[in-house]
Amino acid sequence: MPVVEVPFEVEGNYAGWRLDRYLQQKIARLSRTRIQQLIRERLKCDERPLKPSSPVTPGLKFVLVKDVEDEPEPPIQEPVAILFDDAHLIVLNKPAGLAVHPSARYFRHTVTQWLSDHALGADGRRPDLAHRLDRETSGVLACGRGIKSTRALKLAFARRRTDKIYLALCEGTIERDRFDIDAPLKLTESVKVVMEARPDGLPSLTEVQVLRRGTFRDGTGCTLVECRPRTGRQHQIRVHLASVGHPVVGDKIYGQGIEAFLRFCHDEQTDEDRARLRFWRQALHAHRLVLPHPATGETLAIEAPLAGDLTRFIEAEVRWR
Repeated sequence: MPVVEVPFEVEGNYAGWRLDRYLQQKIARLSRTRIQQLIRERLKCDERPLKPSSPVTPGLKFVLVKDVEDEPEPPIQEPVAILFDDAHLIVLNKPAGLAVHPSARYFRHTVTQWLSDHALGADGRRPDLAHRLDRETSGVLACGRGIKSTRALKLAFARRRTDKIYLALCEGTIERDRFDIDAPLKLTESVKVVMEARPDGLPSLTEVQVLRRGTFRDGTGCTLVECRPRTGRQHQIRVHLASVGHPVVGDKIYGQGIEAFLRFCHDEQTDEDRARLRFWRQALHAHRLVLPHPATGETLAIEAPLAGDLTRFIEAEVRWR
């Protein structure tokens, strides 16, 4: 059977993690036992021998050998669009369903592969991602052209010199017009990819403003909100909205509980699970990004219109007040 090598490069925020824990974060659908088996049998690293307990360092590169016919990749729902492009910066409108980095499941349909195929610079270099979006989240995604530009962009995100606005369609009617969700977040012990609001978590703040209120065809309420995350925790907006009783429509992790999420991971979703989700993916869209240009420092404000799949869903299923 033909194989492909799926590349990984450890990001800075995973410094010191065990290798098996790092890969379980990247491939949440696999058990830790399966991850450890892959490390022993299907991992290649030119830098040093690796085992499940090996601590990872930023920049560490390795590959997992994957059988091409193990599992077909889902098709990309909509094309990638370029919102801004010059010698230092390229900003994309990422469609939902397109993974950002390669993983054990996604190695062709990724943003990094798209950048290699369609966006090489004059020097032949591929742009590098300055931040990330979840696979099911659509919208604005910024990439640097060259090491200096990418470093400047990542520094701007780290120092909170950027402003991000997301649009989310939530379950239920939110009565307050504007409010803050100030709830510390932490990874759960039971399922390492899942976050939860806990007093001993990391400080996390999301500003929420209601844009429209409506109802679904079955008469239950829904609310379109604008969210500004003032911190950058994993799944922050989704966890915060779920914590106040208004999960994002289509959210498989935080919309129905851990047991339903695990059924999805193991291809055991019920018809009831799918009906309760309403939409094939989380209804979250990165709408607007304000950031300093990595070369000139000029403030740029870049917007991506609401994704087509989400627009069509709302037009068909929601009646606004």
